Amino acid sequence: MIIAKVVGNVVATKKEEALLGKKLMLVSPYANGSYSRGDLNVAVDSVGAGIGETVLIVVGSSARNTDSDSEKPIDMNIVGIVDEIEIGDEKLFSGELI
Repeated sequence: MIIAKVVGNVVATKKEEALLGKKLMLVSPYANGSYSRGDLNVAVDSVGAGIGETVLIVVGSSARNTDSDSEKPIDMNIVGIVDEIEIGDEKLFSGELI
């Protein structure tokens, strides 16, 4: 799993039939102590995430291993919304990673 921040929506009026009704979100992965706007990805939203939220994403075959997304052409899937992160004794809340 990868921690990322939702930074936008992607609207595609024409897409593969298996993706109809799926919300597409633009995500920025967390790496090396920050979110990188230079490394944006499109992920299917399976949990109702919103812009600005910190999320858990899965990629590759794991992205297609949810009940609702099996056998769909999905390579990146938002599977959780982060409420809290702890590192040692320090609590870091959603969207507040330093």
